Parts: sequence; C-alpha cells; structure tokens
Amino acid sequence: MKKMKRLLTAVIAAALVIATIPTALAAGGIFSDVPNGAWYADAVDYVYEHGIMNGTSATTFSPNTPMTRAMLVTVLHRAAGSPSAATGTAFSDVPTGAYYTDAVAWASANSIVTGYGNGRFGSNDPVSRAQIAAILWRYAGSPSAEAGQDFADESSIPAYASAAVDWARANGVVNGTTGNRFDPNGNATRAQVATILRNYLTMTPVTPQPDPGTGSKILVAYFSGSGNTERVAQDIAGELGADTFEITPVTPYTSADLAWTVDGSRVNREHDNEALRDIALTQTTPANWDEYDTVFIGYPIWWGIAAWPVNNFVRGNDFSGKTVIPFATSSSSGMGQSGTLLEEIANGGTWQSGQRFSSGASSSTVRQWVTGLGLS
Repeated sequence: MKKMKRLLTAVIAAALVIATIPTALAAGGIFSDVPNGAWYADAVDYVYEHGIMNGTSATTFSPNTPMTRAMLVTVLHRAAGSPSAATGTAFSDVPTGAYYTDAVAWASANSIVTGYGNGRFGSNDPVSRAQIAAILWRYAGSPSAEAGQDFADESSIPAYASAAVDWARANGVVNGTTGNRFDPNGNATRAQVATILRNYLTMTPVTPQPDPGTGSKILVAYFSGSGNTERVAQDIAGELGADTFEITPVTPYTSADLAWTVDGSRVNREHDNEALRDIALTQTTPANWDEYDTVFIGYPIWWGIAAWPVNNFVRGNDFSGKTVIPFATSSSSGMGQSGTLLEEIANGGTWQSGQRFSSGASSSTVRQWVTGLGLS
C-alpha cells in the first residue's frame, strides 16, 4: 500500500503539471452532447485531455449515462498509469479478457474495491454516489477527515461510506445535490464522475483542524436556480466549516421558469415588470441569526444584477455588526454592481466587494478564493 500511495502522489503531481499546459480543443468542441457552458463541460475537458476518460463514441460523451462499477475502476486504473496486477480476480462475474479485468484485479489487490461479499463485483451495476466516495477514498489511501459535514440526509449515508463522504466533502471532491442532500444511493452519471475525478486530481488536501470553540461563526446563504450557485456555496461552507441556508421561494423556479431565452417565461416576465420581483420566501431569517458575524450571500447573475429572490432575504434581516461577502455565478456576465445594489437595500453590515465564479468553477478555484479571505 505504501508503494501505491507513492504512485498516486506521482500521478496527481503529474496531472497538476499537465493541467497548466494550454490545450488546443475543448471537449465541448469534440463531443456534440457536451454544450459549451454546461456545468460539467470543464471537467469533461480535463478528464478527456488527460486521457482519464474517453467518449462513448468519436463524437459523444454521454454525460447523463450512469457510470458502471467496471467503468469507474477502469478510469481509476488509467489515472494511476495502468499498473500491472495479478492476472484474474476472485470475482465470479469478472471474466478473463474483459476490458475491465486488469483494472478490477489491480483495484482488488490494492483494497480499493471489495465487491459485494458474495463473490460478485457487480461489473455492470451503476455505481452509486456512496460507492464512488468510498472507492475514491480508498484510492487516496483512506485519509482522515473531520466527521459531521451535515448533509440533510446524513443519516442515510451507509456506514461503509461515512468517513469517505466526510473526506470527499471536506476536500471539495463531491458536493451535495438540491437541498444539501448527498443522495448516497443515487446513480452517478458520467458527467458527475468526470467532475468528481477532476476535483480529486486538482484538490489541495484539507487537514482536519481542531474545534475553534467560540471563534467566528459563519453562514453561507444562497439562492440557486440551476445548481451552480449551490455548488459554490457548499464549497465555501466546506472550506470554512460554515452553516448553510438556502433562500427558497414559496413558488420554486422550474426549468421552464428559468428559460430566459423564451419570451413569456417567468424570469422574462419578472425582468420586464419589477412589481413581479417581490418574491415570497419560505423562510426569511435563518435560525440563530444573531450568532453569525460573517454572512456570505450567493446568487446567480440575472441581467447584470443579483437574482431577485435574494432581495427579500437582504431586506428582511438586520446585518448590523456583520461582515457580508457576496458571491455570484454566471456563464459570462461579471459581478457588476450586484453586491453594491444589495448593500443599498440592506439594513447595516460591512459589505465586501465579493467574487463572481463561472458556472463550471472548480472546487479548487473556490477554495483558493476563500483561503485568500483569511477567515479560517
């Protein structure tokens, strides 16, 4: 296992060096089913350019196709440099000569996979989010991490994956889904796996820190339309050990509501008529609001300003004595005056300039910004 860890260190270092070399063609230009600007496009670029994942054909990546256990182990074997292993495996459902046979043998020999305990590996079974966290954690050498990352469905994470999920969350390898859920039994798609692998290979490991006790208490509040802002919010909270609060409209926005290119969609009607931007929220003030001295406020950029569902959150709370740090996500628009405009409707607070992230911003990019704030 020590030899394995040295190999992984070398592979990760090489990946980080290669990541600095400009590439001539993005995967969005190769794969017809990977639109430029998709939340996973940068990750697909990364894994394709580094030879970690291939397309399902010369022109398709199949981002929404579930990843199988055989596919995942093959990808990890490739990322490790395709090291040799003993021929064959003890698994009854791993035939000799299959494309994944050597990868499963290598992963089994290094205790990265253990199978189902009944002699089966489950080669063609979709890999769950809990399984991929556990497999990557073992691949990384089973590092320690602080417990209790507070996913809303924490109690449903199986025991075998509990430490793995804590580690993966703390290091920005995995993020939650809608509503701060981990969804441990959900099938991981090829797009999700590409993102997880990119996050893992570019991460800066987080060393567990002692409990800060009565130090600064931080809240990350956010409204997210399509999930991009939520991913950034979870990265910020994971880096700082902060609490999160989702700003949730009473009438949630559907995909059709958010279709800004469609005349008559909800966001277009609200954009054209300011009276419609008074968005009622399911909860305006987070629990224990007075205890927080630093509040991050996250939102997507809509027509150059903060998405208006955050307005009533800002108007409805007293920010006196608090440091307020806005952050935004967008495909191309800048931060603009969005933070300044929110400050103008706020009740007090010391407002900072904030930061805008691209829709596909990596966890490492977010963590680098957070580290520079000097809050931890």
